Amino acid sequence: MSQVVVERTVEPLVEAASITAAPARLIRLPEVIARVGLKRSSIYQRMAEGRFPKGRSLGPRCVVWVEAEIEAWITGIARKGAG
Repeated sequence: MSQVVVERTVEPLVEAASITAAPARLIRLPEVIARVGLKRSSIYQRMAEGRFPKGRSLGPRCVVWVEAEIEAWITGIARKGAG
């Protein structure tokens, strides 16, 4: 009988990236409010207008935002004000 050996290859760049990159963090509305200084209604209004990162629904009563997207929005606002 012959035996078949299957090798699993992983590209080093992909493996290294997954080790060094921080995982995406999801934050809830109270933390978003605290970071951006806007009230709930303003956040949802700007989301509808496309001027604020979209929230993601995790269930019927659970919405989260990707922390990196909120940070990028804050940075964008700071750059506009500095110019």
